[in-house]
Amino acid sequence: MKLYFYYGVMSSSKTANALMKKFNFEENGRTVALLKPSIDTRYGKTTVKSRAGLSSEAFLVGDNEKIEDVIGRDNSFEIIVADEAQFFTEAQIDELRKFTDQGTMVMCYGLRSDYTGHLFVGSRRLLELADTIREIPSMCAKCGRKAVMNARYSGKNIIYEGNPIDIGGEDKYTTLCHQCWKSGKL
Repeated sequence: MKLYFYYGVMSSSKTANALMKKFNFEENGRTVALLKPSIDTRYGKTTVKSRAGLSSEAFLVGDNEKIEDVIGRDNSFEIIVADEAQFFTEAQIDELRKFTDQGTMVMCYGLRSDYTGHLFVGSRRLLELADTIREIPSMCAKCGRKAVMNARYSGKNIIYEGNPIDIGGEDKYTTLCHQCWKSGKL
């Protein structure tokens, strides 16, 4: 089995892809555990929801929790799908790798970097350990080139400093190419 990491900027349909994969696997009789980190409570504690309207219940994983304690030590699931994987700890990503080594397919979806341009801890570890790494591309909201940055903004100004973890949506963030992100203005 493989550990997959699908990454993209915000609004690149990562969650929609994760939910569609879960649905397709279950439709074909496979057992799937959907995971989400406890920091993401935008749609309720145990709900994963995409902007396209797809949603599903998920196992909530806290920072100090072992995934096997959350889904069950016997791991009766054939597939694990993890949304917002950038927020998992290094130890939790190592645990997902262990599940893969024991025969469970693991598909992680998340952001590569924060709005300051630095890797998230979970994403860094996935880049180090994943068997397959694939980008889900998106377009710069300003010029139409390939988006590679999650830009946090206030008014028309791009913000480059502050707490790198600030959960939000299109009210705080947009996706930009590096050139538009560097410009400092929307």
